[in-house]
Amino acid sequence: MDKRKMQSPRPACRYGKGCFRLNPYHFVEYSHPHLEKIIEAGKNPQTDEYDIPEEFSLSQDKIVEQLKILEVKMKEQDVQKPSAKIRKCDDDSHETKKDIKPAPPMSPKVNSTQRNKIDIKDEPSTSQSPKAISSPRASLSNLQKKQDTKDTLQSFFKERAENFKTKDPKDMRAPSPTIDLTAQSSQKPQEVKTPNYNDAQLDAAMKKYLHVIMPKGQMAEKLKNAAPYNIFLTTVTDSKPTHTDPLSVTFLELLDPSLGELESSVQFNFMVEIGWLLAQYTFAKCRHLPLTIFYGSDEPGITEISKKMPNITAIKVNIPTPIGCHHTKMMFLFYKDQSMRIVISTANLYEEDWHNRVQGMWISDRLPSLPEELSHVNNGESVTHFREDLMRYLMAYNLPKLQPIIARVRRTDFSAVNVFFVGSTPGTHQESGQGIRFGHLRVQHLLSKHSAPIDQNCPVIVQASSIGSLGPTPSTYLLGEIANSFSKDSAPIGIRKIPSVKLIYPSLNNVLNSHDEIMGGGCLPYDGKINERQLWLKDYLYQWKCSSRDRNKAMPHIKCYCRYSDRGLYWFLLTSANISRSAWGSINKSSKLNTALRINSYEAGVLFCPRIILNKDRFPMNESQQKDDTPIFKLPYDLPPVKYGSDDVPYCTDYLKSYLIKRGMPV
Repeated sequence: MDKRKMQSPRPACRYGKGCFRLNPYHFVEYSHPHLEKIIEAGKNPQTDEYDIPEEFSLSQDKIVEQLKILEVKMKEQDVQKPSAKIRKCDDDSHETKKDIKPAPPMSPKVNSTQRNKIDIKDEPSTSQSPKAISSPRASLSNLQKKQDTKDTLQSFFKERAENFKTKDPKDMRAPSPTIDLTAQSSQKPQEVKTPNYNDAQLDAAMKKYLHVIMPKGQMAEKLKNAAPYNIFLTTVTDSKPTHTDPLSVTFLELLDPSLGELESSVQFNFMVEIGWLLAQYTFAKCRHLPLTIFYGSDEPGITEISKKMPNITAIKVNIPTPIGCHHTKMMFLFYKDQSMRIVISTANLYEEDWHNRVQGMWISDRLPSLPEELSHVNNGESVTHFREDLMRYLMAYNLPKLQPIIARVRRTDFSAVNVFFVGSTPGTHQESGQGIRFGHLRVQHLLSKHSAPIDQNCPVIVQASSIGSLGPTPSTYLLGEIANSFSKDSAPIGIRKIPSVKLIYPSLNNVLNSHDEIMGGGCLPYDGKINERQLWLKDYLYQWKCSSRDRNKAMPHIKCYCRYSDRGLYWFLLTSANISRSAWGSINKSSKLNTALRINSYEAGVLFCPRIILNKDRFPMNESQQKDDTPIFKLPYDLPPVKYGSDDVPYCTDYLKSYLIKRGMPV
């Protein structure tokens, strides 16, 4: 069969009549009823194949595959039974990283006209089958058909929470998927040339594809006004005030030309939705530039992209142990004047992570290259030794493809950086006379040197989007290693009590009342079986609240740690690391000679210390603490934290699984 590709004259709006996705090569438009009509017309008796109209803008082999799938689906009572994959938890559970395939969370906001539409993220590889029949948003139309009210939801989950403790884990086992849509085609990949879109085409596509569009050319000024902290939250689609918040950003703003003329870039991440990522680069007019991606999860399209597009290098970061993952979210932006910029965030390179989620990120100033005559050994280091710690982290990958990147970092002037780099890398790390440079023991070392003395009654605040296996008692890990490391300060060594810990993590009610209702929990992969083994944790749990920054109903994928009092903020840590032993490490107590810390995952974060940034003991968090014109440090949640009520339970992925199973939807 001949393959014909035609450009659609009018891309359809993703929220309107048709489902629109940006293909990095062309725009596509087609709908479920179109394919139904083809099937109803029957096959051509001469060819025993369907006659496909030429106006379709996808290659015919993809349409044929969709027709085969739709044939099966139309025979079922419910035409669409969407697959709802639950995001994998990067913790110490008994499940290995192969047990649960990570996938984007699902959003319930769906227009009635979207029902029975096919929404495929058309990957750049024509040899890659479409990864889903229906979009996450469109799939929730089934829930709307059920006409579930919020009272019904809460009643269902209240009952679910009551019997959860006695539920047999086997009952929660997800059914086998009915169709595998990610199988690789035997077709040989063909190189695709870079398209040339004019400004009008790009602007039109952006309006239909992007959730939030910010004015061009203003990011440099926004970053300047965010000094000296340079910390931002992502915009939230369904919270309009965040769209104009000067401390909110979209992904596209990170590629804004006001920040510099991009030469190449490097992305470190766990989950990469390659079609979405290339769409962002297309809108920024830099899709043709060299892009290197170090990723952790095999998402559709990522493994073939290097064959299809020579300017892209995609490298899977393998983990030596069955537990753990490449969980870092970091990017290097290299500019044509040989300067660079670093962004460390909490967001996957996945559309849903930049939609109705709370994500945090630190954006560095523009870092110039060192003059050739200056030695990097004696020049260009920051007071926080950021470059040294970053290079130690990069070298731990032991990947040849990273060597030229490391060389460029080595020749960059980091003297303007005022935060500490805090990383984790898999392996057993031992004391070498200068402290352990990774995990929670690295935080302990930095706080011991740079944090002002803190009243022992000030709790350690932990906020995460997932929780690992923390042991049978609080003192096993949470009040043991974590509290011990995160409670350090520069006060003289003496007998001190371990402070209390307050863990901010969404309750089930937080999720049900979110913008995306129950589907808002798609980014919170806390496993119910782990929760059953640590029911003591509820005494330390606090609700997600963020009314002060218009994000109360956006579920947090951000992870941060801090200590504060009514006098101000003593320190703040933004990181990709959830509260788990895989992320932060666990001390090997059998090691008698040297302290050894065992870590399973790659993580990256930045530590803000007021003594470094302000030459003061605390950051002001509000006007009452602001003694002069020092900028206020805005936390990503409300204070004081609100403790779980007697009827509250932590959100677990099992609730979403059981909800979908109860309604006959595959998980």
